[in-house]
Amino acid sequence: MISHDEKTRRQRRNFLKTAGVAAMAFVATKDAYAQSAHGKAASQGARRRDEPADRGLWITWYDLPENGRDTYLSWLHESYLPALLKRPGYLWVAHYATQNAETRSDLHHVEDPKVPTGFHYILLIGAKDAGVFGNPAPIEIHAALPEQGKKMLAMRIGERVNLMTETSRCEGHAGNTYKEGLTGAPCVQVGSFNCAAEYEEEMHAGYVQQRMPAHCSTGSCIGVRKLNSVAGWAKHAILYEYASLEGFNRDYAGANAKSPLGFKEHSIVPMLIHAPNGPNMALRIWPPVAKA
Repeated sequence: MISHDEKTRRQRRNFLKTAGVAAMAFVATKDAYAQSAHGKAASQGARRRDEPADRGLWITWYDLPENGRDTYLSWLHESYLPALLKRPGYLWVAHYATQNAETRSDLHHVEDPKVPTGFHYILLIGAKDAGVFGNPAPIEIHAALPEQGKKMLAMRIGERVNLMTETSRCEGHAGNTYKEGLTGAPCVQVGSFNCAAEYEEEMHAGYVQQRMPAHCSTGSCIGVRKLNSVAGWAKHAILYEYASLEGFNRDYAGANAKSPLGFKEHSIVPMLIHAPNGPNMALRIWPPVAKA
């Protein structure tokens, strides 16, 4: 027969064994939960980092007179643009000089005389989202400028403005090596246009399925953004961002050629009504592009 002491010792061993297993299970569950929570937090952090930070764009096209141009550019680059960057939600600014002097004759351009025709300079201003441009609105910012600032703005000829929100983005191969971060690309092409409602769905699909990926697959494309208007004549815009003029000249035409803007081989480009003198290829003049 088992003695009373032996029976007590066995009960104690069984209790300790059961308690140990339970403790190990608790620790394992807690550790698994901690790892899961950490992984979820890390995943959420990664998603936050991957989300576009600059979903709003204020785009201005305009010309300048010869007389007083240098004074205007000094004011714009040294005073006006740095002041905008201090505003909440404003993330970057980039000023461009258009390179294509001739309007493409193969595209349909708007004929409404009320649509301004400036295009030699393009100003891109990136913000957190388009709501930033509603409080205050650009016209309110300009109305509050000192007289010297208003005088400088008055030098713009044929000024056309669009406030845009980004509706689709494609990251290009060159984006992985682009070191300037949240700044407008050294070389861009900006197209702004309207499209008859019956073709808009096909146009949207053509950009998302074909044209944007075709450009982003090239070696010099930083990215492509499809934009839609909050305010301004053009309802649609497309922004191609390239790392250099050389890369643009090498890759742009070929990417377009293999990506008809529509379903299958059909192109709705003839149905688009472009802004005057557009689209425009331009090089960044401010901030200055670092030399390779």
